[in-house]
Amino acid sequence: MKEVLKSLLYFIWAGLFEIGGGYLVWQWLKEGKPVWWGIAGAIGLALYGMLATLQPANFGRVYAAYGGVFIVMAMLWGWKVDGVTPDRYDILGVCLALLSVLIIMYTPRG
Repeated sequence: MKEVLKSLLYFIWAGLFEIGGGYLVWQWLKEGKPVWWGIAGAIGLALYGMLATLQPANFGRVYAAYGGVFIVMAMLWGWKVDGVTPDRYDILGVCLALLSVLIIMYTPRG
C-alpha cells in the first residue's frame, strides 16, 4: 500500500508540474505575460518529465495511466483556477479516467 501511495503522489506532482508549466507558457504566449513566465513553465514541464521516471512500472504503462491522472487534474485545474464548474458528464468522465488509472497501474499481475 505504501508503494501505491508513493506512486499516486508522483502522479499528482507530475500533473501539477505539467499543467502548471503549460499554464505558465500559455500565459506568456497567449496573454502577454513576461518571458520569465515562459521560462518557469519550461522548467515545470521538464520537472514533469523527470518525475515520471520515479514510477515503478514501464514507460508505456506509466504514460497510459498518467493520461487518466492528467484528465482528473486538468478538470480540477479548470474548476479551481479557471472557475469552470464541472458538470455531471465531466465528473463521470473523471471517475472513469481514475478507474482506468487504478486498473492499469495497480491491478495485481502474475
